[in-house]
Amino acid sequence: MRNVRENLLISSIVCITAGAFFTVAGIMSIAGTIGISGVVLFILGMSISSQQGMSKKEIEEWVPESSQMPDAGRVMYRVDVTIDEPKKCTIMCGPCGHIEILDGERPAQFTCPSCSKLLWDEEE
Repeated sequence: MRNVRENLLISSIVCITAGAFFTVAGIMSIAGTIGISGVVLFILGMSISSQQGMSKKEIEEWVPESSQMPDAGRVMYRVDVTIDEPKKCTIMCGPCGHIEILDGERPAQFTCPSCSKLLWDEEE
């Protein structure tokens, strides 16, 4: 469960709404049980703190896990470029799993320094 707070709050709204519908239908035993359960879920959801994301330091130091990628008729690779400054580009070579970290944007061409395979070449 990744978003426990959000799940509890959504469940509480569904239970309170269902309890209201059962009240209109005249089924008070079910309406009371579901309505009270919804209130309890709402209180639990509001008491749980929200899930925290990654810190700035963790974001700056993030690199993908090194793993080999299967061939799909051509050489596979993975490129990740940060949005925020300072720009950082991580390139993972599919055949050997080597990860290269470059400063700045994605380069126009790249050859893996580990296995010497040309991953891409953009002729502009």
